[in-house]
Amino acid sequence: MVKLDKDGRPGKFLRAHKIGLAQVEKRKDKEGKEHDFEFLVAMKGGNPLAVDPNDEKTAVTGDLLVNAEIKGIKVQSGLQILADSSLSKTMEEWSRICGISVKDIEDTARELTSYGKKAVVDVHRGVAQHTNGFYNVTSAMTINLLLGNFDWKGGMIAASTYNTTGGKEGQPFAFSGLAPGKTSKFGISSIRHDIKYEDTTLFTGYPARRNWWPISSDIYQEIIPSMGDAYPYPAKAVFSYMGTPAYSLPAGHTNIEILTDVNKIPLYFTTDILIGTTTMYADYIFPDLSYLERWEMQGSHPNMPAKVQPIRQPVIAPIPETVKVYGEEMPCCFEAVIMALAEKLGLKGFGKDGFGPGQDFTKPDDFYIRMVANVATDGSPVPDADDKEMKLFLESRKHLPKTIFDPERWEKIAGPNWRKVIYVLNRGGRFQDYKEIYKGDQVANQYRRLINIYQEKTAGTKSAFTGKQNPGYATYIPVSTALGKTPKEAGLEEGYPIHLITQRDVLMTKSRTIPNYWLLSILPENAMIINPLDARKIGLKDGDRVRVVSATNKEGLWDLRNGTKKPMIGKVKVTETIMPGVTTFTLGHGHWATGAADVTIDGKLINGDPRRATGIHANAAMWVDPYLKNTCMLDPVGGSVSFYDTKVRLIKV
Repeated sequence: MVKLDKDGRPGKFLRAHKIGLAQVEKRKDKEGKEHDFEFLVAMKGGNPLAVDPNDEKTAVTGDLLVNAEIKGIKVQSGLQILADSSLSKTMEEWSRICGISVKDIEDTARELTSYGKKAVVDVHRGVAQHTNGFYNVTSAMTINLLLGNFDWKGGMIAASTYNTTGGKEGQPFAFSGLAPGKTSKFGISSIRHDIKYEDTTLFTGYPARRNWWPISSDIYQEIIPSMGDAYPYPAKAVFSYMGTPAYSLPAGHTNIEILTDVNKIPLYFTTDILIGTTTMYADYIFPDLSYLERWEMQGSHPNMPAKVQPIRQPVIAPIPETVKVYGEEMPCCFEAVIMALAEKLGLKGFGKDGFGPGQDFTKPDDFYIRMVANVATDGSPVPDADDKEMKLFLESRKHLPKTIFDPERWEKIAGPNWRKVIYVLNRGGRFQDYKEIYKGDQVANQYRRLINIYQEKTAGTKSAFTGKQNPGYATYIPVSTALGKTPKEAGLEEGYPIHLITQRDVLMTKSRTIPNYWLLSILPENAMIINPLDARKIGLKDGDRVRVVSATNKEGLWDLRNGTKKPMIGKVKVTETIMPGVTTFTLGHGHWATGAADVTIDGKLINGDPRRATGIHANAAMWVDPYLKNTCMLDPVGGSVSFYDTKVRLIKV
């Protein structure tokens, strides 16, 4: 049961002790720490019942749709709250909002529910990358809850990976305990996450200068603009790795203005495999390793029922020069820079006895081989590699220099698990056998935890812009600016009739695929894709060139802040495969760096390749939030960015 406030808004779950139903109990968690456990309340046959939602032995079948009062407290069931939300508009009204006919909605719902638990609503960027993305995704996942398909074949499944950090029985290296001199974080993060605005000493009323993120983290679009605004505090240095926010973010050009202002970012250094569209603004660029030269634990994704841990490992000699850190030779790369900084600063947890007495951390492989050993021993350990596999392992890597492949050193690090490490590395990781993936009609790797239709934690947060409570359930919230205005109210739509979206093409999927000349030869240029109806209205045909402009980028260009302005101009492709009123472009083309432009290094001119500059990258046309002014439109609850809300005009060139 969820308590309602005086205005009928859902708030916290009703606790059983509040109505004298069951008292608070002292319990211990997995780590042995004692805590107060509060029973929740369900209704059964119209009567309240104390419920332990984590009790796997005592099942409770409660009343589904409840709107009641218990000892003067008004309550609703989570399902009732959801029902009220879904019935807040008629089917015809929902149809008009989403642009899909009532018949198509009903037919889809009928088919989806006809498969029992063997159907799923799977979503990714399409519904998420909007200012209301959190509630769009919540709605999709709520459908899966209503279908009851979590942990079932064909249903919603959890990503499952073999553990790299240790701490489980049988794993040799528990990294949480291998940290002598470990420090704890303190204060507020530079992007203000994991804390409520109203709970801080920086609270000065609404709206806040920038958003606060009590239930989200890793908010990519917040990093540079927060430093630009010195909110909650200024930054003295920025160190970036494997990313290009200027290119990849909607309205990413706003990052460029901040990165080029030495009063806002006094020092910017980075590691990169090339001079990229963001790292071109760095004061110092250290070399880094490409995917063929480096280690990486790849993890998994919830479209994969098997438990896995793919492990990328060096297969070619590193291109960057060799450097010496802690007396050890290694290629100049991200890890080398981190370790060199640690050595210079005398940081604990690195160098001799970095992982504890007798366990040095003087090269990156000290870390990675331990991770592989943990993967090999997670749960039932893998078998030892036999002599034939040992020979294969050594022969296939004999071309690698000792700076990145030293089997004697690796054996010492791995200890008694050395042959298990070889077994895993020979296979490129660890992968669960197919016969173990399913148990009857369910998946073997399960969520196995409570999943709520109603989110008490979310309902306990407020918008840092408006001060209004965030709903804790699936609901429809229109696309809006940070201050809650519709794009029309904010003056963003008038004169811009075409809806701009973006997508991937399998031939050019990332900011760094442009140097791949095999792909580039197949797809040398992208295009602005539009429907024939729109082409006729604007007077366009296949191959015409257009400039993309919007209310927040009326000139339709990238100002690179180095005397160069790159217009957002691209070819038109007319096709019935896109909806009228919409235009899209594929990611990966339209570079201004990444080898596309001339660069002078140590007095030597390195000519850019114009093939890498071809096509259009229209992210700079995507809306800048009118209140924030240096950040794209964003989802203030879940932290997503708005890739799919902008309206533009296409001007024939």
